[in-house]
Amino acid sequence: MTDDTKQYTVQKSDAEWKAQLSPAEFHVLRKAGTERPFVGEYTDTKTVGVYKCRACDAELFRSETKFDSHCGWPSFFAPLAEERVEYIEDHDLGMKRVEVRCANCGSHLGHVFEGEGYGTPTDLRYCINSISLTLSPA
Repeated sequence: MTDDTKQYTVQKSDAEWKAQLSPAEFHVLRKAGTERPFVGEYTDTKTVGVYKCRACDAELFRSETKFDSHCGWPSFFAPLAEERVEYIEDHDLGMKRVEVRCANCGSHLGHVFEGEGYGTPTDLRYCINSISLTLSPA
């Protein structure tokens, strides 16, 4: 799943990731899977804090940028900082999407969509799998 030519700060073999992550976490984070909508731990969470990569603990999003999109997954209008995530053009499912990965370890987080009309400062929706995140309350 990860770009074999890119050197991430956190590098582990599939065996090491499998030992660290649950099968469901491994499927989403390391194999670019998607959890089912409306079942994730953080879909409706309003807790103030920082959302981190479940695989490597890198800080990715702040609760202040989370918004209710009613799409079935947690949505954010911006990452904590642009260098915290990387973008990969994704043509799976016969359409162009932009995959969002953790820039620290290359784990799949979700996708970012533009121009959907949400009343956010960026007009972006980072649609992120709950299972890709952990929340550190403020």
